[in-house]
Amino acid sequence: MNSLTEFPVTASPDDDVQAAGRPMSAVIRARIQAANRRFHANDNIAEFIQPGELEALLDEVQGKLAGVLDSLVIDTVSDHNTQDTARRVAKMYLQEVFRGRYVPQPPVTQFPNVEHLNELMIVGPITVRSACSHHLCPIIGKLWIGVMPNEHSALIGLSKYARLAEWIMSRPQIQEEAVTQVADLLNDKMQPDGLAVIMEADHFCMGWRGVKDMDSKMINSVMRGSFLKDPNLRREFLSLVTHRKG
Repeated sequence: MNSLTEFPVTASPDDDVQAAGRPMSAVIRARIQAANRRFHANDNIAEFIQPGELEALLDEVQGKLAGVLDSLVIDTVSDHNTQDTARRVAKMYLQEVFRGRYVPQPPVTQFPNVEHLNELMIVGPITVRSACSHHLCPIIGKLWIGVMPNEHSALIGLSKYARLAEWIMSRPQIQEEAVTQVADLLNDKMQPDGLAVIMEADHFCMGWRGVKDMDSKMINSVMRGSFLKDPNLRREFLSLVTHRKG
């Protein structure tokens, strides 16, 4: 992942004056709104964050979480187990489970398809971790990616599939939209004849709360190009993935 010092700077020169006395979240939100861009839970907003501002945002989130714990009537003063919980949770959200919102896309080296490869490639299973945007409960599962390259396609290193998937998954969202974002990103980078993505995941909002069903999983797929048009290719991909899962 890129370091915080590599964040692009898009703010105006008088931002320091404007930021005086304002919460960091308000400063960042104002930049996004001025650019007429959205900031949904599964959007990346790294281009609107300047160096050092994530640390200030971390302090702000810590303060808000301390208020939540107070409202839950949890003694964070004398209870040694929760004295630092607000800080720990704030770091978890900003630096881990929601990290994909706040950091730029990881660098990906692309290679020309010099051998004119045009056979099915499958990558997976890639373990992915996300969070449901409805209850902020974990989503943990596996991802399979199928690629049908052409002579003009760009190829990427095997580990980069996992890095790009992690960048997108580390945001609060719903599984259906997450898989679509992975497919869009890979399709844009590689320009293959076809692309397929399948995700199977456990949703803790099903097993931890609500109906408390520990066995249900969600499986969904996105098919693009030749995977959508060619039923034989689609069957081959699904058969190989099913065999690997078994």
